[in-house]
Amino acid sequence: MFDTLTDSFTNAIKKIRFHDDDKALSKALNELKKNLLRADVNHKVVKELITNVQSLTKAKGIGKDQFLEALRETLYKLLEVGGNKGFVFAPNPPTTILMTGLQGSGKTTTTGKLATYLKNKQKKVLMVAADLQRLAAVEQLRQISAQIEVELYEDEATKDPVAVVKSALEYANSKIFDVVLIDTAGRLAIDEELMEQLAEVKKVANPDEIFYVADSLTGQDAIRTATTFKEQIGIDGVILSKYDGDSKGGVALGLSSQVEVPLRFIGMGEKMEDLEVFIPERIVNRLMGFGDVEGLAEKTANIIDEKDAKRLTKKIQKGKFNFNDFLEQMESMKKMGSMSSLMGMIPGMGGMSKAIKDFDFENSSELKNIKAMVSSMTKKERENPDLLNNSRKQRIAKGCGLTVVEVNRMIKQFKNAGKMAKKFSGKNGMKQLQSLMGQVGGPGGMPGMPK
Repeated sequence: MFDTLTDSFTNAIKKIRFHDDDKALSKALNELKKNLLRADVNHKVVKELITNVQSLTKAKGIGKDQFLEALRETLYKLLEVGGNKGFVFAPNPPTTILMTGLQGSGKTTTTGKLATYLKNKQKKVLMVAADLQRLAAVEQLRQISAQIEVELYEDEATKDPVAVVKSALEYANSKIFDVVLIDTAGRLAIDEELMEQLAEVKKVANPDEIFYVADSLTGQDAIRTATTFKEQIGIDGVILSKYDGDSKGGVALGLSSQVEVPLRFIGMGEKMEDLEVFIPERIVNRLMGFGDVEGLAEKTANIIDEKDAKRLTKKIQKGKFNFNDFLEQMESMKKMGSMSSLMGMIPGMGGMSKAIKDFDFENSSELKNIKAMVSSMTKKERENPDLLNNSRKQRIAKGCGLTVVEVNRMIKQFKNAGKMAKKFSGKNGMKQLQSLMGQVGGPGGMPGMPK
C-alpha cells in the first residue's frame, strides 16, 4: 500500500548508510526530497519534512541510526493531527455517521466497507440510502447490503433525503442498532445546492461524526475538496478511497496536516474487507519498512474466533490437521482482504507486497485447484488424509479435472505445511520462527523482529 513512499525513504537511507558527515546527510536529504516530490507529496509538506529531519539529525549527531530516528519522529508529527483515530463509538448508541464526498469518490462503496469493518467487530449496523440524486446510488447500496448481509433503510416513496434520514433514525432507535451509516448525495463538483442539502441532512441527523471520502486518484485535489467540505459543512475525519490504484501515494502523507483533520481510514482494494484504520504510529512503522504487527493481530482477531484458533492449534500439535480445517482457514483468509496489504504488515516482508500485488484468495488458480481437489474427496478422506492411496487419488483427479501428478503435488504441499505448522505451534515455536526469520533477513535479521 505504501510501496512508493517506502522506496523513497529506503533510497534516502542508503545514501547515509556508511557515512556520518554533512555531505552524506545532504545527499540523503536531496534523494528524499526528489523521491517525495515524485510521489506527489505536496511541496510545502516536503520542504517542512526535509528541514525538520535535517535539524533533528544534526542535533542527534549525523549517522544512519540518528537519521532513521529523526525521520520517524518527523513523519509521526506530520501524520499526528488532533482528533479521533479509527472508529469511535458514541456513549449512547446508535453512533450516527454522515458519509459525505463528491460523486465518483467511492463514497457509497466506502460506506459498505465501513459497515463490513463494523460487522466484523460484532456491531449491528444500519446503512441509510440518503443519496437520492444519483439514480444508481440506492441500487448500488442495495446490492452491497445483500452482499455483506447488513440491513439497509430505504424509502422509494420520497425524493426528500431529510425525510429518509429522519425516518431511518426513528427506525434505528426502535430496533437497537449500534451504528447508523448515512450515505449522502454527492456532485461532480462542489456547488451551493449540494452544500445546502447536506446542511439540512446534517441538522436532522445530528451525527456524532462526519466522514469525508476523498478520492486518492485525484491527488492534491482531494486535499482541496476536503478542506472546502470542512469549512462549509464541518468534517471530523477523512477516508482516503482507491489508494491501491494510486501509483504515487503521496496524498496520504500530507492530507492530515494540510486539512487539519485526522485521516481515519484508507481503502486499498476492491473487496468490502479492504479498509484499514489509519493510526499514525503504525503507519510510520510501515512506511519505514518495519511492518504493523499490532494491526495484523487486530485484523486477525476480528476474523478468527479465539476458541476456533485454540481448537485448531491443538489439532495441529497432535498432527490431526485435515482438509476440512484447511478449507476453513482459506475462507477466513479471504475475509482479511488482499494478500499484498497483509504482507505489508509483516516486519521485513513489505517488499514482497509488490511481487504478490495481483494475488487474491478468490481468484488464485492454485487455490481454486486445491478447493476443487478437496471438494472431490469423500468426507472420510477430508478428515483423514492418510487414506489417500493411488486409486483414491486417481478418482479425485478425475473428479476435479486435474492430473494425478498435480493431485500428488498438492497433497505433498498440504502435508509439508502441516509439519511446519506443528513445528512452530509448540513452546519453542516462536524461538524457531525468529531464528528462521534471522536467517532469511541476513546477519541483522528482519527489521522489527524481536531479538
